[in-house]
Amino acid sequence: MKTYFITGIGTDVGKTIVSAICVEALEADYWKPVQAGDLDHDDTCKVKKLVSNSKSVFHPNRYALKTPMSPHAAAAIDGIEIDLKVIKVPKTNNHLVIEGAGGLLVPLNDTVTVMDMIQPDYQVIVVSRHYLGSINHTLLTLHALKEKGFNVSIIFSGDAHESTERIIKQMTDVPVIGRIDEEPYFDKNVVKEYAERFKDRL
Repeated sequence: MKTYFITGIGTDVGKTIVSAICVEALEADYWKPVQAGDLDHDDTCKVKKLVSNSKSVFHPNRYALKTPMSPHAAAAIDGIEIDLKVIKVPKTNNHLVIEGAGGLLVPLNDTVTVMDMIQPDYQVIVVSRHYLGSINHTLLTLHALKEKGFNVSIIFSGDAHESTERIIKQMTDVPVIGRIDEEPYFDKNVVKEYAERFKDRL
C-alpha cells in the first residue's frame, strides 16, 4: 500500500479536488493533518462529499485551527504550537492520501515546514495552476522535492497554458499525471470521471 502526499505551488490551486480524485481513483483513505480555518466545512468534509466509493476512511485532523492563516500563525492565535512529533500517520491497511496545508514551505512552527511531514517513501503529487509567477513557484517546489530525493509527479489544474506547462516539463522532467480542466462545478460524477482517467498513472 502506498502513501500519497498532495501539495501545491501555493494556496487555492486545487489540492483538495486533486485529493478527492486520488482518493476515489485508489479507493484510498484520506487525511489532512493540519486544517487552518473553515472548520464548519473543512477539506475533509469537502473530499468526503466528492467521493463515491464506500471503502475510503476519513481520518480526523491532528490540528484543527480556527483561523485561515499559515498554520504557525493560526496555531499561535489558538494559543498552541504545532508539534511534528505528535502528527502520527493514522494506521490503515489501505492506500493513504495526505493533503498538505498551503505550499511546500509553509511554516508549521518556528523551525519546521509542511515538507517536514513528507516521508522518504511517499509519492508526492504537486498541483500547479497557471498564474503570473506560477512557473517560478512550480519550479521551486519541484526542485526542492527532487533535491530531497522524493518521488514526484505533477497535476496541472485550470485552463491549459501550453508555454507554461512545456517549460515546466522541459526543465524538470517530472511525470505529468494529467490535467484538471476549469470545470463549471465538481461533484461526485465529475470526480469519478477524472479518477478513471488518472487511475493508471497514480
